[in-house]
Amino acid sequence: MNWDDYRFFLAVARGGQLSSAGRMMNVDHATVSRRIKSLELELQAKLFDSSPQGYSLTAEGLELLPLAEQMERATLQAEAALANYDKKLSGTVRIGVPDGVAAYVLSDVAKTICQNYPKLHIQLIAMPQQFSLSKREVDFAITVSPPRSGRTKIRKITDYTLHLYGTKSYLDNAPRISSKADLTHHRGVGYVPELLHDKELDYMPVIESDFALQLTSTSVHVQLHAILKGAGIGIVHDFMARNHPELIPVLKDEVSVQRSFWLTVHEDYAQIDRIRICMDAIVDHMRQALAA
Repeated sequence: MNWDDYRFFLAVARGGQLSSAGRMMNVDHATVSRRIKSLELELQAKLFDSSPQGYSLTAEGLELLPLAEQMERATLQAEAALANYDKKLSGTVRIGVPDGVAAYVLSDVAKTICQNYPKLHIQLIAMPQQFSLSKREVDFAITVSPPRSGRTKIRKITDYTLHLYGTKSYLDNAPRISSKADLTHHRGVGYVPELLHDKELDYMPVIESDFALQLTSTSVHVQLHAILKGAGIGIVHDFMARNHPELIPVLKDEVSVQRSFWLTVHEDYAQIDRIRICMDAIVDHMRQALAA
């Protein structure tokens, strides 16, 4: 029995594609195909049906899946139990995180972790999407809302605030804003509404209903830089805005948003040393940085 073949089996079962499984395993799709064929030969069973849409599990594959997941859990538990014998942490920790947090908050603590543990590799996956912990898309995730299901451990990190901002030059040359009603005379910058992957990212209900978003993006960096270039006014995280003195809060008391960051990890990974140490360091750093 070759445990590596089962790892490839799980990667294809979770991703549904040889290419996505290859990215997860850091190999090309031909290697993935070869390992799957090796496992099928060993078990004398066809595990996947292929189609233009991808790879789906056969009846035999569905029967094997929970057994392979048990093997994975046992391997992770063994890794956690033996980790204390080697204090020099190594391996990869993949973290799903909002892009604004990755750039403005986590880059500092990630640098420190890499300095303290030279054999550890940190991957910050800053994409506007929800990550699957059960499919091991990431080792743990930082989100703006906790999951409602799954075998996960959840930790609240801290609250954070957002306000409406514009540059001084834009506001000096635009109609005066003294109430929410005045926002209708200004260009709005924000998210693409139909592409929001979490309802907690919808800030429009706290703003004037007639305030139109003229320039939208799925990236908070694009939104921020558009505002900095004078494209209009929009909601910005306070921890991002404080790095740009040219930004001026607008209707600070009337338009204020509070949200929370949460850390979620699959319960099978929570006690693996490299993951646990990264989680603790990130939570401590985020609490200090956002409190500042």
